[in-house]
Amino acid sequence: MKVVVIPSGFKESLSSEEVGAAIEKGIRQVNPQHKVTVIPMVDGGEGFVETIVKLKEGRVIPTEVVGPVGKRIDSFFGLFTENGVKTAVIEMAAIAGLRHVPGDKRNPLKTTTYGVGETIIKALDHGAERILIGCGDSGTSDGGVGMAQAIGVTFKDVEDSEIFVEGGGEIDKIHSVDMSGIDPRIHATDIDVAVNWKNVLCGENGVAHVFGPQKGASPEDVKKLSENLDHLAELIFRMTGEDLSKADGGGASGGLGAGLVGFTGAVLHPRFDIIRKYVEISDAIQNADLVITAEGCIDFQTPNGKIPSEVARIAKSHNKPVIAFAGTIGRKAEVNYESGIDAFTSIIPKPATLEKSMTDASKWLQRCTESAFRHLAIGITLAEAINENGGKAMKVRS
Repeated sequence: MKVVVIPSGFKESLSSEEVGAAIEKGIRQVNPQHKVTVIPMVDGGEGFVETIVKLKEGRVIPTEVVGPVGKRIDSFFGLFTENGVKTAVIEMAAIAGLRHVPGDKRNPLKTTTYGVGETIIKALDHGAERILIGCGDSGTSDGGVGMAQAIGVTFKDVEDSEIFVEGGGEIDKIHSVDMSGIDPRIHATDIDVAVNWKNVLCGENGVAHVFGPQKGASPEDVKKLSENLDHLAELIFRMTGEDLSKADGGGASGGLGAGLVGFTGAVLHPRFDIIRKYVEISDAIQNADLVITAEGCIDFQTPNGKIPSEVARIAKSHNKPVIAFAGTIGRKAEVNYESGIDAFTSIIPKPATLEKSMTDASKWLQRCTESAFRHLAIGITLAEAINENGGKAMKVRS
């Protein structure tokens, strides 16, 4: 059997490469003769730089930048050259991701994307001619104003005094924007951004309401953030004439998507579409008998552009069956049957703490895969027996 494994990572637990390796081990425990192809996928979040750079035979550049809570942290970006063009790969999660925000400091009114702007400048200093930014797993909701200040944007208050905006809670202090100090290399460089296309900046379904609470926002904080991001959209409209309030992907990473468009002229792309330009999976799916995918959680949000549903969509165009493994099965997960996933299961074998689940994820994933393939082996054996006996071997009485 030809099996293609195209997994996402399990956040804060396993990278997509580690997930793929565990699944392959589980398959080979059942039948070492299966031909297994593993293609780790990333959605713009954790592991984005590592995966792209490895595929493109590039290198990782260590950096030190301002993290989301205002303290300097160790980070990195990637560089590779293809067709004579030097491309930098930036992972928002490695700079201002939620994992860099301690539990007692999770307050999106104060966290900043300043380090993202610093990294853009550092990439240009290394000769980048094109920049690819992955937006995912953020710990911020500042609409990219922190990033903007790091690349040279100046904000002024109602008295026309320069102000430094610290987080999404202070966006309402901005009365005017001066873009004259932006590093001139910014607008001479193509910047592509991989985003969740379903995330919008403003409104009841805006990023403040949908993701603010998981970043530590109270109901009052969510209201404040939502109003401030409305104000940001108005500022950007005044500057550019472009209404980003409900633009596809504008809400990515706490509004960083909109900020990158408004302040740098970046172009947003559905994350899976642009990543497929660097990671080819269609041919592998077409040539497989079975497709396996995986993600940390499968729930009602999975069909909204997450890797398992996108893999399943392509698989169904080739009439290939799809099995998905998940750390947890969340609310209304059954909607995934409609998106092309034929079967899904949690890898957790018994009640466990989050810490233990993360520690044992690789072992449990391998065992879960082995169990699934032992079930498949029974089905294959039965099918072969039926075929050999002209379809009469397993007659079922009604």
